[in-house]
Amino acid sequence: MPGMPEELPQSAMPLLEIDVLRTFVSIAESGSFTRAAGQIFRTTSAVSMQIKRLETMLGCTLFVREARRIALTTEGERLLGYARRLLKLNEETVNAFITPRLNGQVRFGTPADIGTHILPGLLSLFARTHPGIEVNVSVGRSIDMIQRIDAGELDVALVSVGNLGQDDSRGEVIHSEPLAWAGRAGGVAVERDPLPLALSSPDCAWRRQALDALDRAGRSYRIAYSSEQCAGQEAAMIADLAVAPYPLSLIRPPLKRLEEGTSLPALGEYQIKLLCAAGRSESVEVLSRHVIAAFAAYHK
Repeated sequence: MPGMPEELPQSAMPLLEIDVLRTFVSIAESGSFTRAAGQIFRTTSAVSMQIKRLETMLGCTLFVREARRIALTTEGERLLGYARRLLKLNEETVNAFITPRLNGQVRFGTPADIGTHILPGLLSLFARTHPGIEVNVSVGRSIDMIQRIDAGELDVALVSVGNLGQDDSRGEVIHSEPLAWAGRAGGVAVERDPLPLALSSPDCAWRRQALDALDRAGRSYRIAYSSEQCAGQEAAMIADLAVAPYPLSLIRPPLKRLEEGTSLPALGEYQIKLLCAAGRSESVEVLSRHVIAAFAAYHK
């Protein structure tokens, strides 16, 4: 009829990509483009481009970008239900045709500071690609992970390099990044003299690198807070009671990287190794490759 919009033929309808829908759902559930990017092992800019293409295809805005959070629009909420159902159907379809080739259990160890930002996305992806393998995760100090590998209690582990009393001759370096000074954005702890520090246990590599650098620079300091867990250091920094040495990738608002210079000396690099037990199985090999790929993608 004249004046009525013509319907597109079936062959001309745009097709939604599963990968883009997965990105959309990750953002909606995490409330952040940055957190979603980490979960699916993409850069934040790549995630933003995916959503822009999706919005262009559907002809609507899916997210409202507010000051400190991302919220779904009405159209975004409507799409979320469809996207979840499509992802579930895709998973069911793949599982119906692909029988897991590998089965068994992998005992995986990691320090808390390493595992918290890489494990969620890694385990989620590994569960989809290798549903027949059960991953048993243990969290503890790097030196404990090495001892448990030697005792036959773990199959593979991530360990940070440079801890006191630790054998660093073994394993494969899979990640290296700057160790930086961190503190509350707009805070004044960095201006205090002596410099108040929030540090981990005495055997921690970050602690040793920080104290050695301060001693060489002749900068006065005091150890104001000690905690074996990153959460304890973060609490002191967020409260603007201290500064701390931190891997650059772990520094997130309200914390910021503090400028190095005459006041704060450079700290050098922070490295992570992958250590596997002797006689490792194919399941361990597969998980190890996923771990290496996850670190490579997360820090691109």
